[in-house]
Amino acid sequence: MIRLSLAAAALLTLTGPAMAQDRQEAVFAGGCFWCVESDFDKLDGVLETTSGFAGGTVENPSYREVTAGGTGHREVVQIVYDADIVDYATLTEYLLRTVDVLDDGGQFCDRGYGYTTGIYAQNEDQLEIARQVSATLSEELGQQIVTEIVDGGTFYPAEDYHQDYYEKNPLRYRFYRARCGRDARVEQVWGEHAAFN
Repeated sequence: MIRLSLAAAALLTLTGPAMAQDRQEAVFAGGCFWCVESDFDKLDGVLETTSGFAGGTVENPSYREVTAGGTGHREVVQIVYDADIVDYATLTEYLLRTVDVLDDGGQFCDRGYGYTTGIYAQNEDQLEIARQVSATLSEELGQQIVTEIVDGGTFYPAEDYHQDYYEKNPLRYRFYRARCGRDARVEQVWGEHAAFN
């Protein structure tokens, strides 16, 4: 008979069903990744968020390269979530209700391809779910949603100073978000159905 130490027994207790997580990943582009990270960090079931880039042809791009254009990348956020708490359809709808889904030239005061919205599906199920959610919300709006839905590709984290920017620089972040008109435009598009935090 194998006897467990108290520490080992405690570890088994902590990692049992009560601590189980169905960890999955989503990658979304919603304009400025600082704002997307801030919005998703407040959502139940989201475990981690990382600002970065996806969709382009340049490996390990820098922020400066992406904002200059020509890399094919968008600013994105990689979201690790517990699928036992929040599902992919809910995350997708939440993204779309926090952005201007009618703008194909950028988001709010940030212009250019790198700031356009996109959903980078990590598998076929996510691809189908994202298409269904987008179609349903297009009907609700009575207009075509321009957010692109594509296969995931490679995610590249942004530089450290971009991670959790809204927490590290709260005054600058709040000023930027207000000046950029993000929340005002989202409310204009979605009305009472906008996802505000």
